[in-house]
Amino acid sequence: MRILQQPGPVAAQRRSEASGALRVLDYDLAPGQTLLAAITTPLLAAGMRAGSVLFGGVRLDPFRYWRPGPADGAGHAAWYSVPEPPLSGAHIIAANATFGWRDDAPFLHCHAVWRMQDATPDSAPMGGHILPDQTFLAAPARVRAYATADATIIATPDAETNFTLFQPHGPGAPGRLILARLHPNQDITLAMEELCAARGIRNAILRGSIGSLVGARFTDGRVVEDYATEVLVRHGSIRDGRCTLDMSVVDIAGNAHTGVLVRGENAVCITAEMALEAID
Repeated sequence: MRILQQPGPVAAQRRSEASGALRVLDYDLAPGQTLLAAITTPLLAAGMRAGSVLFGGVRLDPFRYWRPGPADGAGHAAWYSVPEPPLSGAHIIAANATFGWRDDAPFLHCHAVWRMQDATPDSAPMGGHILPDQTFLAAPARVRAYATADATIIATPDAETNFTLFQPHGPGAPGRLILARLHPNQDITLAMEELCAARGIRNAILRGSIGSLVGARFTDGRVVEDYATEVLVRHGSIRDGRCTLDMSVVDIAGNAHTGVLVRGENAVCITAEMALEAID
């Protein structure tokens, strides 16, 4: 398994987590708003403090994003591309967003796969990190949120990676929704199995999880060589304690690759934000 040396000291704790009562909310988004305002305003009105939001079939205009990128120097193991200028007519195929807080205000960390309006129907999808406060809805949309009022997710400095990252916080209230942040250089699949084993969870479903990997290895033999990628979980589950993750993996060029990850061979790059619905 490839790993990526981080600039700071390795944290003794390899994950942080919180849990709470699960609320599933389906709601409509009105066009003309930023993606950030459209998604978070109804969650705040419902008293939610943290969660994961899934959507697709959404048209965004203007649309801003960045891709994963190589390190910007010794201060980070990986970085981002320069944000793209505002673009028009992005059609979101699938998007996952973590709902949390930054600078005492609601915020979203959103990864997505899309096609631009002028793309041909057979063109390969692209992907990356949407800038939610600079991207606007161009048409009505509907989203689903898996959220809780019992925990929060807060952007805080992380010494190991030298990034400010979403971290779950809470008193550990019992509930079916588990929010976790996985630290770098551990296999994402095995880490989820360890989390579930520690909580006595045998069966669960991943809900809208995102993060980054050091490249990717799929069960069909394909390999993404780039050491910095951005990912979203398309489908994920734990069955009888064993985790399977079907992911979209975006490389440095913005190309989206999809497939089931090889167990034990896919290290977290900077972070992985995992939302888990426990079944039993």
